[in-house]
Amino acid sequence: MDTPLVADIVAVTVYPGQARITRRGTVSVAAGAQRVLAGGLALGLRADSVRVNGRGPATVLGVDVVAEHHPRTPDATVDELEKRREALQDRLTELNDENTVLDSREGLIESLVRRCGTTFARTVTESGDTDRVAAVNDALAGQLAAVLAARRELAERRREAQLEFDALGRRLGELLAQRAPDRMAVAVDLEAERAGEIELEVSYLVDAARWESRYDVRLHGDSLTLTWFGLITQHSGEDWPECDLRLSTARPANAVTVPELDPWYLDRHEPMVERSRMPVPAAPAAAAYDQLESAVPLAQAIASVEHGVTAATYQPTRRVAVPSDGTSHRTTVAVAELPARLDHLTVPLRGPEAYLRATAVNSSEHTLRPGPAAIFHETEFVGTTTLEPWAPGEEVELALGVDDRVRVERELVRRAAGKTVLGGTRRNEAAYRITVGNYGPRPAKVTVVDQVPVSRDDAIVVRDVQLDPKPAERSELGEVTWKLVLDPGASAELTLGFRVDVAKGVRLAGWRD
Repeated sequence: MDTPLVADIVAVTVYPGQARITRRGTVSVAAGAQRVLAGGLALGLRADSVRVNGRGPATVLGVDVVAEHHPRTPDATVDELEKRREALQDRLTELNDENTVLDSREGLIESLVRRCGTTFARTVTESGDTDRVAAVNDALAGQLAAVLAARRELAERRREAQLEFDALGRRLGELLAQRAPDRMAVAVDLEAERAGEIELEVSYLVDAARWESRYDVRLHGDSLTLTWFGLITQHSGEDWPECDLRLSTARPANAVTVPELDPWYLDRHEPMVERSRMPVPAAPAAAAYDQLESAVPLAQAIASVEHGVTAATYQPTRRVAVPSDGTSHRTTVAVAELPARLDHLTVPLRGPEAYLRATAVNSSEHTLRPGPAAIFHETEFVGTTTLEPWAPGEEVELALGVDDRVRVERELVRRAAGKTVLGGTRRNEAAYRITVGNYGPRPAKVTVVDQVPVSRDDAIVVRDVQLDPKPAERSELGEVTWKLVLDPGASAELTLGFRVDVAKGVRLAGWRD
C-alpha cells in the first residue's frame, strides 16, 4: 500500500515561460522497501523535470510520475465554487417548482371565476342577494391578486439566483485548468534502513506560468529613475501560497543547440509582380506635459539578485501569493538611477512635434528584459514606450513624449516647377524655411532632421543645394541634420533649397512640395 506524503509548496522559481515548483513534506516510514506517493500535483507538470531529494535513513530506488483520477476536483477553491453552483441549481429548481404551483393556483381561481359567473347571475335573479355575490367576487379577486404578487416576488428571487449562478459559471470558466478532477502524483520508491521519519523534497516544472517585465521611467531634471516590475501570472492548476518566490531570466525549456550554417546558394532571379502596398499610418504623438514641481517619492523595496553565468535570479522582498486564476500579481524587481543627456528631436517634414529624447547608459548591474514602459515627467504621465533588451553599460535612446514648449514650423517659401531652359531641360526649384523656437524655462538642445531629394537616374540631376546654416551631418541618401542650442525664448531659422534639372522627354516622379 502506498504511503501518502503531504507536501506543501515551499518555493517557486518563475521563468519567462515556465515555473519550477518545490514541495516539501515529512512522512513516517517502516523499515524495508515501500512507495511514497506525493499527489495532487498539476496535471500539466513536465514529467522529465521531476526531481526528488530528501533527508533520512533511506535510499531512493526510483521515481515515477502517475495520474490520479478523482470523481471531483481536489482543489478546495474550485470544489467550493462547484458546490455553491450545485446549491444554486437546486435553489433554481425549487423556485421553478414554486412557480408551477402558483401557475396551477392561478388557473384554478380563473376557472372558478368563469364557472361561477353563470351560477351567481342566476342566484341574483332568483334571490336578489347581491351582497353575497359581491363578497364571493371580492374573495376570488383577492386570492388572484395575492397569487400575482407572489409570482412577482418569485420572479425577483429567480432573477437574483440566476445572476449569481451565471457569475459562478464565469468564475469556474476562468479556472478550467483547476476544474479537471484528475491530478498527477510523484511516486517515490524507497528502501528504509529502519522505521522513522523521512523528509522528502519534490520539484517539477510547469508550463502554464510566466513573468513579464514592466517599467516606470520617471524623468527628474537630467536624470532618469527606472523602476522595474515583474508581473507574475499562472494557471497551472495549483495555487501558490506566500512562499520563497523567485524570478529568473533563464529559459529552461528551450533546447540548447549550437547553430549550423546551411549552404549559400545563388540562382537566377525570377522577376515578380510587386503588389501595391497600403500606406502605413503614422504613430500617434504622445501627450504633451507641463513641468511640475518634484515630489519626494516613497522608498521602494527591491528584490535581491543572484547573477549566474547566463541568467539572473531575483527574490522579491515581499512574499506574494499567486492563485491559479490567470490574474497578474506585480512585484518590484529593481530601481535604477540613470544619468541622461536630454535633447529634442524634430522631423518637420513629418509634423511640427518636437520629441523630448534621453540618451542614457544602463549603469546598473541588471540586464533589463524587453517590456512596456510608462513615461512620467516628475509626477505627470505623458505616454508609453517599449524597452528593448538593455545590457549593463549599453547606451540607448528613449523617447519621452512631445514637448509643446519647443515649436517647429516648416513652410515653402519658393517654388518654380516645369520651367524650360536651353536644350529643352526643365527645371524644378524649391526652398523651405524651418523655424524652431524654445518657449520653455531652460535652454534646449534641438536636433532637426530634414532631407533633399536624391536622383536615381542620370537624366535627373539635383543641383544648387542650399543649406543655411551648414548642417552638422548630411548623408548620401539626402538626410540633413542640424543641431541647435536655443536659450529660453530664442528661435532659429533654417533654410533648405535645391534645383532639379530634368532632361527633355523625361517625366519626373517623386516630386513633392
